[in-house]
Amino acid sequence: MNTPRVLLIACGALANELVRVKRLNGWDHVDIKCLPAELHNRPERIADAVERKILENNQDYDRIVIGYADCGTGGALDALAERYGASRLAGAHCYQFFAGESKFSQMSDSEPGTFYLTDYLARNFDRLIVQGMGIDRHPEIKEMMFGNYRKLVYLAQTMDPNLELAARQAADYLGLDYEYHSTGLEPFKITVAAHAAAT
Repeated sequence: MNTPRVLLIACGALANELVRVKRLNGWDHVDIKCLPAELHNRPERIADAVERKILENNQDYDRIVIGYADCGTGGALDALAERYGASRLAGAHCYQFFAGESKFSQMSDSEPGTFYLTDYLARNFDRLIVQGMGIDRHPEIKEMMFGNYRKLVYLAQTMDPNLELAARQAADYLGLDYEYHSTGLEPFKITVAAHAAAT
């Protein structure tokens, strides 16, 4: 019996972690195609971009996995998954993937006004947040967008002192308390395996 071929259409912010999970699991049957992470600044465009990628590739695969959480699409990705017989990684956003559902619920319940960073966002904070949201050009946007936050939590997939420093600097820039949580890859690996494993 041939192993079903799986296409994982994912957010570019998950690319490094997905490649690592694929390698760790020996998933030769899984191909990963990523869309630009900048789409997170325009969530209304995510579903259309995913659909185009499905239509370009679905004839070559037995199964399609959408490597996004809902990500502010208001259910559009779930509707897309249903339409094409695909599946989607469970969760409202990727922070839930990395922390694990239980731990993330505890953190968000203890302080709803929390802004989260992953390794990718810590590495690309200036490009995606400061420049991507126009704060560098219009500093008043910072207070409008982050004035109700109290804390920045860095969910670290790797132990990288340079990324931790970048996350601390991001917290200072936003005027938020800083907290560090080492998540590793295990919660994310479990989430992805539920959809992409060769079953």
